[in-house]
Amino acid sequence: MFRLIRRKIGENVYRLRVPAKNLCIDATAKVPSSNPGRSGHVYQEGQGFSDKVQQHDIAIVGGGMVGMAFACSLASTPLTKHLNVAIIDSNPALFNGVGIKKDGPPDPRVSTVTPATISFFKDIGAWKYVEEHRHAYFDKMQVWDYTGLGYTRYNARDANKDVLGCVVENRVLHSSLLSCMQSTDFQKTIYPSKLMTLHRNSSSNGVGSTSSASPSFERGHPVKLDLSDGSLCAKLVVGADGSRSRVRELTGFKTIGWNYSQNAIICTVEHSVENQCAWQRFLPAGPIALLPISDNFSNIVWTMNPKEATDRKVMNEDDFLRDVNNALDYGYGPHPKSSTSGSGGIFSWLKPDLTSSVNDCFEVPPKVVKLASERMMFPLSLMHANNYASKHVVLIGDAAHTVHPLAGQGVNLGFGDASSLSRVIAEGIAVGTDIGEVSLLKKYEAERKPENIAMMAVLDGIQKAYSVDFGPLNLLRAAAFHGANYISPLKKSIISYASGEQRLPIFS
Repeated sequence: MFRLIRRKIGENVYRLRVPAKNLCIDATAKVPSSNPGRSGHVYQEGQGFSDKVQQHDIAIVGGGMVGMAFACSLASTPLTKHLNVAIIDSNPALFNGVGIKKDGPPDPRVSTVTPATISFFKDIGAWKYVEEHRHAYFDKMQVWDYTGLGYTRYNARDANKDVLGCVVENRVLHSSLLSCMQSTDFQKTIYPSKLMTLHRNSSSNGVGSTSSASPSFERGHPVKLDLSDGSLCAKLVVGADGSRSRVRELTGFKTIGWNYSQNAIICTVEHSVENQCAWQRFLPAGPIALLPISDNFSNIVWTMNPKEATDRKVMNEDDFLRDVNNALDYGYGPHPKSSTSGSGGIFSWLKPDLTSSVNDCFEVPPKVVKLASERMMFPLSLMHANNYASKHVVLIGDAAHTVHPLAGQGVNLGFGDASSLSRVIAEGIAVGTDIGEVSLLKKYEAERKPENIAMMAVLDGIQKAYSVDFGPLNLLRAAAFHGANYISPLKKSIISYASGEQRLPIFS
């Protein structure tokens, strides 16, 4: 099954190298707005509102977590911090700040950031702001399924790490990136607007290249973006505008993907005791995850079929809590049996390589006693762009790929994109390459595409493997659990890969 998935997605992996050209850095030119009056008003930190639209080196479409992480990475790198950057997003949070109530319950929209993402945030100077707000490190994780045939417990010490990850509210991540950006003297202009059309001049050949006789392109700024409130030109456009990317649509990047016929319910819940472990149980209709978020609060991410999701979104709190506790405890099947003696039960053939301890014993998650937020529901799908880059345009984050949330890897892939693209641009500037040159942008694509596809294939394979309740397949899944739990080198490799610090050997 994994080979079929890998073949289906992996055929898009390729590396394209084109000779580099010299970088031409012009002085930033001022151009009149295409629509006099209110049109063309932008907010520039430190300068208030302006009636003239600027020329920019880079235009980032999308000021969410990934777009802001990319901007912060540019600002923190000596070779790119001089660039003139536009951030195009109508989200009021970019101007008014992200409202965070420290005394209230956590927001249900959270991300599980990996050690690799934490290191990236530290490098760009954003993690210190995260630590000023609510967050929850965890060093243990338990994964099991409803059959009771097997389970796996991961501990950070198994891979010589301090933590396996950290659960952070999305608004805390976003606010921290905004604070990081505000602490720099980076040349940034925020446009509270929406992208309407995008034009590339006739020399900008590539995927979805568009040209027009009407737009006037400034020298050295070959892309013109028409916004809902004016226009601007740039040397490079970065699409960080999510799974329904307007940049991807306008530039004609093709995608592959499918819907999972599953919805996810997310919410914040409360326990009578503090939760310090990440839990995930695979059920017949999809996995349920219980993630610590601080104090006695946890976050629920529960995948199920659309009808069940609709019903559980509106059912009364008592019934919902009963269903949650049922899904995390004896519901659907028995608890797996712990094995501290090195016996793998029906998988005793693994015994020569077994290593276990009392800490590896199966545990029952803490009981949920209260619903602490609204319940939110969203559909699940997989999407991958065939190309991430063409001349003067590049995609990052959900604009380039979306994955199943069962391992919480989606935003981490996006942060990996942001880090990689920033570094590639810096390397291009160092050798005098045009930042919009396709040969440079393809280096970013060649670096990130195999890693993203590998993670997509793994997550899609797991999702499909647990979508079928079939005896022999159940035994194979249980064998995989036992192998992951008792074979130390395999466990260490899984932790390192999930942490974002190691590639799968088959994709290296």
